[in-house]
Amino acid sequence: MTDQKPKALVLDFGGVVTRTLFETHALTERALGLPAGTLDWRGPFEPASDPLWLRMQADEISERDYWRSRTREVGRLVGEDWDDMSTFVQRARGADPQAVVRPEADRAIRAAHAAGIRLAILSNELDLFYGKAFRERLPLLSLFETIIDATYTKILKPDPRAYAMASEALGLPAAACVFVDDQKRNVDGAVAAGMLTVHFDVARPARSYAEALAHFGLTIS
Repeated sequence: MTDQKPKALVLDFGGVVTRTLFETHALTERALGLPAGTLDWRGPFEPASDPLWLRMQADEISERDYWRSRTREVGRLVGEDWDDMSTFVQRARGADPQAVVRPEADRAIRAAHAAGIRLAILSNELDLFYGKAFRERLPLLSLFETIIDATYTKILKPDPRAYAMASEALGLPAAACVFVDDQKRNVDGAVAAGMLTVHFDVARPARSYAEALAHFGLTIS
């Protein structure tokens, strides 16, 4: 009997491996010397209070457009002119990369690696937003066999070619990959590409990782 279980776990990075910037407002405010409560946009956690987020979800603007706007806004708060999202991310969380990794992600990734599940990252903007030095200071990423980053490929999810790059890099058919992303449009793209998928819920990360690992018959405490 042929083993039908998938072979690889393909993760988005920001929001899935790391906590979102929405979740780390307090850390950002401390890092930038802003009064507590200054940053009040909450994206998926309070969509109705974030009109810009709702525009992004309605495909009126791109995810990069959303973060470009937030970058400029926060830059102005500290009296600077920021055009580059990496400036925002690195100033907000560059001092301690491990502090923004989801503990649920750390446990799930290490459990998957120990179980022989192959690991890949498929990101639209890992180095664009975080900077290359960030990933070099994050030991967890050494467990990943391949990292495909549209910072360099210029091919953004949900373009079908992005998912093809991931499966080709792994040498596996799309159906052998479980793809996890917090953006529904990217999940829909993976479905169209033939991958198994999990729409990651940033408000319930443990449940989302449990769902992903269940595809491999793996559970963690």
